[in-house]
Amino acid sequence: MKNFFTIIGGMGTEATELFIHILNERTPAKKDQEYLNYILVNHSTIPDRTDYILDHSKPNPFIPLAEDIKQQSQLDPDFFVIPCNTAHYSFDDLQALTSVPILHMPRETVKEIKHDVPSAKRVGLIATRGTLHDGIYDQEIRHAGYDLVKPDEKTANQTMELIYDDIKEKNQVDGDLYHQILSTMVNKFSCDVVILGCTELSVAQQRAGDHSFPVIDAQTVLVKRTIELALKNRGIADKQLD
Repeated sequence: MKNFFTIIGGMGTEATELFIHILNERTPAKKDQEYLNYILVNHSTIPDRTDYILDHSKPNPFIPLAEDIKQQSQLDPDFFVIPCNTAHYSFDDLQALTSVPILHMPRETVKEIKHDVPSAKRVGLIATRGTLHDGIYDQEIRHAGYDLVKPDEKTANQTMELIYDDIKEKNQVDGDLYHQILSTMVNKFSCDVVILGCTELSVAQQRAGDHSFPVIDAQTVLVKRTIELALKNRGIADKQLD
Protein backbone atom coordinates (compact mmCIF):
# COMPACT_ATOMS: atom_id res chain seq x y z
CA MET A 1 0.00 0.00 0.00
CA LYS A 2 1.25 3.46 -0.92
CA ASN A 3 0.31 6.92 0.32
CA PHE A 4 -0.89 5.83 3.74
CA PHE A 5 -0.45 7.01 7.31
CA THR A 6 -0.44 5.11 10.59
CA ILE A 7 -2.69 5.87 13.56
CA ILE A 8 -1.31 4.83 16.95
CA GLY A 9 -4.54 4.50 18.91
CA GLY A 10 -6.23 2.63 21.73
CA MET A 11 -5.73 5.42 24.29
CA GLY A 12 -8.66 4.90 24.81
CA THR A 13 -10.43 2.72 22.32
CA GLU A 14 -13.75 4.64 22.36
CA ALA A 15 -11.89 7.87 21.66
CA THR A 16 -9.96 6.21 18.83
CA GLU A 17 -13.21 4.89 17.37
CA LEU A 18 -14.56 8.44 17.37
CA PHE A 19 -11.39 9.70 15.68
CA ILE A 20 -11.84 7.15 12.88
CA HIS A 21 -15.53 7.98 12.57
CA ILE A 22 -14.88 11.72 12.21
CA LEU A 23 -11.95 11.06 9.87
CA ASN A 24 -14.03 8.97 7.49
CA GLU A 25 -17.06 11.24 7.79
CA ARG A 26 -15.08 14.36 6.87
CA THR A 27 -12.99 12.84 4.09
CA PRO A 28 -14.28 14.27 0.76
CA ALA A 29 -15.05 10.89 -0.78
CA LYS A 30 -17.84 9.81 -3.13
CA LYS A 31 -16.67 6.27 -3.71
CA ASP A 32 -14.58 3.63 -1.91
CA GLN A 33 -11.36 4.54 -3.69
CA GLU A 34 -11.50 8.18 -2.58
CA TYR A 35 -11.21 7.41 1.13
CA LEU A 36 -7.81 7.61 2.80
CA ASN A 37 -5.31 4.78 3.14
CA TYR A 38 -4.28 4.19 6.75
CA ILE A 39 -3.24 1.56 9.25
CA LEU A 40 -4.86 1.62 12.68
CA VAL A 41 -2.87 0.26 15.60
CA ASN A 42 -5.40 0.05 18.43
CA HIS A 43 -2.91 -0.66 21.22
CA SER A 44 -5.37 -0.69 24.12
CA THR A 45 -2.93 -2.26 26.62
CA ILE A 46 -0.57 0.75 26.64
CA PRO A 47 -0.27 1.76 30.32
CA ASP A 48 -2.19 4.81 31.49
CA ARG A 49 -0.31 7.97 30.54
CA THR A 50 -1.50 10.10 33.45
CA ASP A 51 -0.59 7.42 36.00
CA TYR A 52 2.99 7.40 34.77
CA ILE A 53 3.36 11.18 34.44
CA LEU A 54 2.22 11.66 38.03
CA ASP A 55 4.16 8.66 39.39
CA HIS A 56 7.20 7.35 37.51
CA SER A 57 7.10 4.10 39.50
CA LYS A 58 4.05 3.14 37.43
CA PRO A 59 4.42 1.28 34.07
CA ASN A 60 5.95 3.50 31.39
CA PRO A 61 3.73 3.94 28.29
CA PHE A 62 6.73 5.12 26.27
CA ILE A 63 8.05 1.56 25.98
CA PRO A 64 5.12 0.09 23.99
CA LEU A 65 4.62 3.37 22.11
CA ALA A 66 8.25 3.25 21.02
CA GLU A 67 7.80 -0.34 19.85
CA ASP A 68 4.77 0.68 17.79
CA ILE A 69 6.61 3.59 16.19
CA LYS A 70 9.65 1.45 15.31
CA GLN A 71 7.55 -1.43 13.96
CA GLN A 72 5.29 0.78 11.87
CA SER A 73 8.22 2.83 10.56
CA GLN A 74 9.43 -0.27 8.76
CA LEU A 75 6.28 -0.06 6.61
CA ASP A 76 7.24 3.49 5.57
CA PRO A 77 4.01 5.44 6.23
CA ASP A 78 3.86 9.06 5.11
CA PHE A 79 3.28 10.23 8.69
CA PHE A 80 2.03 9.17 12.12
CA VAL A 81 -1.03 10.32 14.04
CA ILE A 82 -1.39 9.75 17.80
CA PRO A 83 -4.96 10.66 18.87
CA CYS A 84 -4.10 10.97 22.56
CA ASN A 85 -3.11 14.32 24.02
CA THR A 86 -1.39 12.96 27.11
CA ALA A 87 0.78 10.61 25.04
CA HIS A 88 2.46 13.73 23.60
CA TYR A 89 4.40 13.88 26.86
CA SER A 90 6.84 11.59 25.00
CA PHE A 91 6.55 13.33 21.63
CA ASP A 92 10.19 14.39 21.25
CA ASP A 93 11.49 10.98 22.27
CA LEU A 94 9.11 9.21 19.90
CA GLN A 95 9.97 11.51 17.00
CA ALA A 96 13.67 10.85 17.63
CA LEU A 97 13.05 7.15 16.88
CA THR A 98 11.89 7.70 13.30
CA SER A 99 12.36 9.89 10.25
CA VAL A 100 8.61 9.63 9.62
CA PRO A 101 6.95 12.86 10.84
CA ILE A 102 4.48 12.68 13.71
CA LEU A 103 1.68 15.26 13.77
CA HIS A 104 1.85 17.27 17.02
CA MET A 105 -1.73 17.33 18.31
CA PRO A 106 -1.41 20.16 20.91
CA ARG A 107 0.59 22.38 18.54
CA GLU A 108 -1.93 22.00 15.73
CA THR A 109 -4.80 22.65 18.14
CA VAL A 110 -3.37 25.94 19.35
CA LYS A 111 -2.78 27.04 15.74
CA GLU A 112 -6.50 26.53 15.09
CA ILE A 113 -7.53 29.11 17.71
CA LYS A 114 -6.52 32.01 15.48
CA HIS A 115 -8.77 30.62 12.74
CA ASP A 116 -11.79 29.73 14.90
CA VAL A 117 -11.69 32.43 17.59
CA PRO A 118 -9.48 35.24 16.23
CA SER A 119 -10.32 37.62 19.10
CA ALA A 120 -9.32 35.12 21.81
CA LYS A 121 -6.90 36.25 24.52
CA ARG A 122 -7.62 33.93 27.43
CA VAL A 123 -7.39 30.25 26.49
CA GLY A 124 -8.70 27.66 28.91
CA LEU A 125 -7.51 24.07 29.03
CA ILE A 126 -9.40 21.07 30.38
CA ALA A 127 -7.65 17.74 30.22
CA THR A 128 -6.33 14.83 32.28
CA ARG A 129 -4.20 15.66 35.29
CA GLY A 130 -1.28 14.24 33.33
CA THR A 131 -1.69 16.80 30.56
CA LEU A 132 -2.25 19.62 33.05
CA HIS A 133 0.86 18.56 34.97
CA ASP A 134 3.29 17.92 32.12
CA GLY A 135 2.61 21.23 30.40
CA ILE A 136 2.42 19.93 26.82
CA TYR A 137 -0.09 22.67 26.01
CA ASP A 138 1.40 25.39 28.21
CA GLN A 139 4.32 26.35 26.01
CA GLU A 140 2.27 26.18 22.81
CA ILE A 141 -0.45 28.46 24.21
CA ARG A 142 1.94 31.01 25.69
CA HIS A 143 4.21 30.99 22.64
CA ALA A 144 1.17 31.88 20.52
CA GLY A 145 0.63 34.93 22.74
CA TYR A 146 -2.40 33.76 24.72
CA ASP A 147 -3.03 33.81 28.45
CA LEU A 148 -3.27 30.22 29.70
CA VAL A 149 -6.09 29.42 32.11
CA LYS A 150 -6.08 26.06 33.88
CA PRO A 151 -8.95 24.71 35.98
CA ASP A 152 -9.06 24.98 39.75
CA GLU A 153 -8.86 21.84 41.88
CA LYS A 154 -12.61 21.22 41.90
CA THR A 155 -12.96 21.58 38.13
CA ALA A 156 -9.87 19.41 37.52
CA ASN A 157 -11.41 16.69 39.70
CA GLN A 158 -14.73 16.96 37.87
CA THR A 159 -12.90 16.63 34.55
CA MET A 160 -11.11 13.49 35.73
CA GLU A 161 -14.46 12.08 36.90
CA LEU A 162 -15.97 12.73 33.47
CA ILE A 163 -12.99 11.22 31.64
CA TYR A 164 -12.28 8.17 33.79
CA ASP A 165 -15.41 7.31 35.79
CA ASP A 166 -17.94 8.05 33.08
CA ILE A 167 -16.38 7.69 29.63
CA LYS A 168 -13.49 5.26 30.09
CA GLU A 169 -15.19 3.04 32.70
CA LYS A 170 -18.86 3.20 31.69
CA ASN A 171 -18.76 4.50 28.10
CA GLN A 172 -21.29 7.16 29.03
CA VAL A 173 -21.25 10.96 29.14
CA ASP A 174 -22.70 13.03 31.97
CA GLY A 175 -23.81 15.96 29.86
CA ASP A 176 -24.71 18.11 32.86
CA LEU A 177 -21.26 17.63 34.36
CA TYR A 178 -19.58 18.41 31.04
CA HIS A 179 -21.60 21.60 30.64
CA GLN A 180 -20.87 22.60 34.25
CA ILE A 181 -17.13 22.27 33.63
CA LEU A 182 -17.34 24.43 30.52
CA SER A 183 -19.52 26.98 32.31
CA THR A 184 -16.96 27.32 35.08
CA MET A 185 -14.12 27.86 32.61
CA VAL A 186 -16.04 30.43 30.56
CA ASN A 187 -18.16 32.25 33.13
CA LYS A 188 -16.03 32.02 36.27
CA PHE A 189 -12.54 32.13 34.78
CA SER A 190 -13.42 34.33 31.77
CA CYS A 191 -11.98 32.05 29.08
CA ASP A 192 -12.56 33.21 25.51
CA VAL A 193 -12.21 29.63 24.30
CA VAL A 194 -11.66 26.26 26.00
CA ILE A 195 -9.40 23.58 24.56
CA LEU A 196 -10.74 20.04 24.93
CA GLY A 197 -7.31 18.56 25.63
CA CYS A 198 -8.30 14.93 26.01
CA THR A 199 -9.86 12.65 23.42
CA GLU A 200 -12.42 11.46 25.97
CA LEU A 201 -13.57 15.07 26.13
CA SER A 202 -13.99 14.84 22.37
CA VAL A 203 -16.40 11.98 23.06
CA ALA A 204 -18.22 14.25 25.53
CA GLN A 205 -18.46 16.97 22.91
CA GLN A 206 -19.76 14.51 20.32
CA ARG A 207 -22.49 13.21 22.60
CA ALA A 208 -23.32 16.35 24.61
CA GLY A 209 -22.44 19.18 22.26
CA ASP A 210 -25.78 20.93 22.77
CA HIS A 211 -24.24 24.03 24.35
CA SER A 212 -23.02 27.46 23.27
CA PHE A 213 -19.65 27.50 25.00
CA PRO A 214 -16.67 28.28 22.72
CA VAL A 215 -14.51 25.17 22.48
CA ILE A 216 -11.65 23.90 20.35
CA ASP A 217 -11.69 20.11 20.14
CA ALA A 218 -8.13 18.82 19.79
CA GLN A 219 -9.25 15.56 18.21
CA THR A 220 -11.29 17.30 15.52
CA VAL A 221 -8.33 19.56 14.75
CA LEU A 222 -6.12 16.48 14.41
CA VAL A 223 -8.63 14.96 11.99
CA LYS A 224 -8.56 18.15 9.92
CA ARG A 225 -4.75 18.20 9.72
CA THR A 226 -4.65 14.47 8.96
CA ILE A 227 -7.00 14.83 6.00
CA GLU A 228 -5.16 17.89 4.69
CA LEU A 229 -1.77 16.16 4.81
CA ALA A 230 -3.04 12.85 3.44
CA LEU A 231 -4.74 14.52 0.47
CA LYS A 232 -1.65 16.64 -0.17
CA ASN A 233 0.55 13.55 -0.22
CA ARG A 234 -1.87 11.72 -2.48
CA GLY A 235 -1.98 14.67 -4.87
CA ILE A 236 1.79 14.81 -5.13
CA ALA A 237 1.90 11.08 -5.80
CA ASP A 238 -0.79 11.34 -8.46
CA LYS A 239 1.17 14.05 -10.29
CA GLN A 240 4.27 11.91 -10.18
CA LEU A 241 2.35 8.99 -11.65
CA ASP A 242 1.02 11.20 -14.43
